Amino acid sequence: MSIPTYKTILYATDLGKNMRPVFRHAIGLAQQYQAKIIMLHVAEPIGNTGMAVLELYVPDMSEDFEHEELKEILARMEKRLEDFYTDELGEDSDLVSDVTVVTGRPAEEIQKYAAAHNADLIVVGTHTTPSFGAALLGSTARKLINISDRPVLVVPVKKK
Repeated sequence: MSIPTYKTILYATDLGKNMRPVFRHAIGLAQQYQAKIIMLHVAEPIGNTGMAVLELYVPDMSEDFEHEELKEILARMEKRLEDFYTDELGEDSDLVSDVTVVTGRPAEEIQKYAAAHNADLIVVGTHTTPSFGAALLGSTARKLINISDRPVLVVPVKKK
């Protein structure tokens, strides 16, 4: 049995305000293993009800709405990445090989994307709900751990 190494790390982000510590873990591992990072955000689809409301109030825009929304999310992710490099590394880096947005159910899409891109490790953050106790993982992280066929590093996200 060999010791695991990481060549491709899938960093899945919900674009929350306090996700930098999670990304630091992905960056640190990528630097240590000389791995590449794929940065992924899964946007939940609008759904039939949402599209019906959108078509009712903005009929001309409804077809392109989801596509434009994904482009906006991608631009926000790229800006955050650029800010991270500037603030934390002091330079540009080639550690992140791809920045992607897909639609679907987060845990399932993260798992599918990891498999399709042969990720060796998935790094995600989790928000715990204090009212239920600190041991309760966020629903996406919990589902991902249950369905993943590869290691998942779950980093707790603290609210500031």
